Amino acid sequence: MKSIILAMTILMGCSSMNYQKTVENVDIQRYMGKWYVIAGRFTMFEKGVHNGVELYTWNEEKKRIDIQFTYNKDSLDGKVKSIPQKGWVMNNQTGAHWEISPMWPFRFTYLIIDLADDYSWTVIGVPSGNYLWIMARDKSLSKSKIQTILDRLKGNGYPIKNITYVPHS
Repeated sequence: MKSIILAMTILMGCSSMNYQKTVENVDIQRYMGKWYVIAGRFTMFEKGVHNGVELYTWNEEKKRIDIQFTYNKDSLDGKVKSIPQKGWVMNNQTGAHWEISPMWPFRFTYLIIDLADDYSWTVIGVPSGNYLWIMARDKSLSKSKIQTILDRLKGNGYPIKNITYVPHS
């Protein structure tokens, strides 16, 4: 248990940065569905991710988002892993500030910091700037599109160093 608590503390990250800028509006129902994890700066729990997919489902009864993260460990045909999570919309005006819980009692801030007008791609950040997830509705985004997204993030003051790309088959 101590190692889990230590890992979760590290996951929260230590940083003097307190990034809070999100997109102006997220249509939660439109945001639901499958997102392929394309690139980012990931937590220690996401090392070796291949074919990463986040599936968001609105749970009307509990007024939350049920999240299923699945991936192959260490290779395109590696062992399939799955991490269930729960999410809550914390800012109902924008829909862009969530809290995510991979396990009780831990909850982490999840900010939708960029989003394509057509919801074809999205970017998730955290206040510390330590983590970043670029996701898309398709398995791939062109390198030029990813670079455009990274340039937008940099222009908004979000750190873009040390990006890792997720292979998809």
